[in-house]
Amino acid sequence: MPARFVYWMNVSLDLKIERDRDEDGSGDWMSIDEAIHLVFNARAAGLTHMVQGRKVYEAMEQYWPAVREDPSQPAFARAYGEIWTSMPKTLVSRSRTNADYNTQIIGDRAMDRLAALRAESTGDIGVGGADVASQMLLAGLLDELLLFTHPVILGRGRPVFDAYDEPIKLNLLEQAAYPGGVTMHRYAIDYPAVAS
Repeated sequence: MPARFVYWMNVSLDLKIERDRDEDGSGDWMSIDEAIHLVFNARAAGLTHMVQGRKVYEAMEQYWPAVREDPSQPAFARAYGEIWTSMPKTLVSRSRTNADYNTQIIGDRAMDRLAALRAESTGDIGVGGADVASQMLLAGLLDELLLFTHPVILGRGRPVFDAYDEPIKLNLLEQAAYPGGVTMHRYAIDYPAVAS
């Protein structure tokens, strides 16, 4: 069975992933405490691979390797730093030519190469970044959404996906609620049938 591409994102109640340009996952509107981080750690540790767009990758690259090595950081944060740095990763970027932390880079023909990665892999492959996820959705490559919804309305900002021409139905696979008001919904993507 081929792998599944799972787009994982923190979102507001109005489905924004950032309020201000280039927040890069650091918006103070998110309610991420130790309990939520332990959920993130467990899910991330269960991945077999990660695919990230350049903006997400560079935000992670600037933060998590240092946290992993910092004894002043809490154990759950150091653990996530270890998961991220050790996990096999694919960076989708036309501008980067090198990357550390167990990372390969693909630029040209990225969707074809990601399709091959899915076919050759197993398990869940986490996808991070709205740009790459939107391209994958258009290419019919995303299999699931994993959304952690924070109890806030941002009113403006970057949506979880860029514009898409036709509605796409989702099938709810899993849901949970956590102290502090964060909820999780995992969906399978039900792409419209292609007329033959």
